[in-house]
Amino acid sequence: MKISWTKHRLQLKETFSIAYGSYDFRDSLLVKLSHNNQTGYGECVAINYYGINLAGFELKLKEIQNQLERFEIVTPAEFYIFLSSLELHSFLRSALDCAYWDLFGKLEGRSFNELNDSNFFGMPESSFTISIDSVDIQLKKIKESPWQKFKVKCNGLDRNNVFRLLESGKEIALDANASFSTQDCIFLQNHPLAERFTYIEQPLAVGEYQVLNKEGFAKWMADEECQDLSYLEKLQPHYSAVNIKLMKCGGITPALELIREAKNNKYKVMVGCMTESSVGISAGIAVASLCDYTDLDGANLISNDYAKGSFVENGILVPSRKPGLGIEMIS
Repeated sequence: MKISWTKHRLQLKETFSIAYGSYDFRDSLLVKLSHNNQTGYGECVAINYYGINLAGFELKLKEIQNQLERFEIVTPAEFYIFLSSLELHSFLRSALDCAYWDLFGKLEGRSFNELNDSNFFGMPESSFTISIDSVDIQLKKIKESPWQKFKVKCNGLDRNNVFRLLESGKEIALDANASFSTQDCIFLQNHPLAERFTYIEQPLAVGEYQVLNKEGFAKWMADEECQDLSYLEKLQPHYSAVNIKLMKCGGITPALELIREAKNNKYKVMVGCMTESSVGISAGIAVASLCDYTDLDGANLISNDYAKGSFVENGILVPSRKPGLGIEMIS
């Protein structure tokens, strides 16, 4: 097996504003695993609030390159055990795990679903992200869009206007990116109208969840608060849903286990994304049928996608039926 990687700059179609800052591009690292004239693709992106350093990832790949290239082709589960021994950041581990799933399926001539005896039935529609702005502008974007589900970014809670978003007639979720105050959360979980939001994601900074009560009107969803299996039990009294991102948990392999355990613990589950190309989105769509919600609009937000595979069209997930994750580079 051979490994190579390249850096890319994903250009956003418009400035993307969230509570953590405003962005016009995201840098990504494309990882390629090749064997017997087949290539699998995985991706991770630089996210400042996760402290991601792609240059550091490249150095790490050079350090472990010989170990990776000496490794025999085995099942994805066996490969992930090997990956776990290398002490990699979850973002880089995810890129390698997803690339291996893609490669393994292509070598076997079988799609991800065929490898896992799963299907594409009942996949939830994806939401589309609306950046921070005035409620009037956010409402205008929602009403003019052919998508039906939206995740609206907040920077603090505008108590006087937030419920106006429900006037759009479409399904609305809120994403605070940890910008709400304790009093904002108490206000929402005691307000009957809050129940009409599909979910309210990551309202408070990590570790400040104690005030959240999942028995209130607000359907709280954990994002940065939930990184892996170890978080599920302690968050259970507070959150009713978790956002599972492949980069955050370390790839498809751990995501499958995290989804299963979250369901066993009565959580609603969303598979989410960063700003990603179709490489990352194809990996997310692979596990979407196991989830209650999807937020996989990352490739729809960029103007220079360098790959094709599974995709999202007006919220509808369109999975590739090709071997592996169905990922191909756009020449």
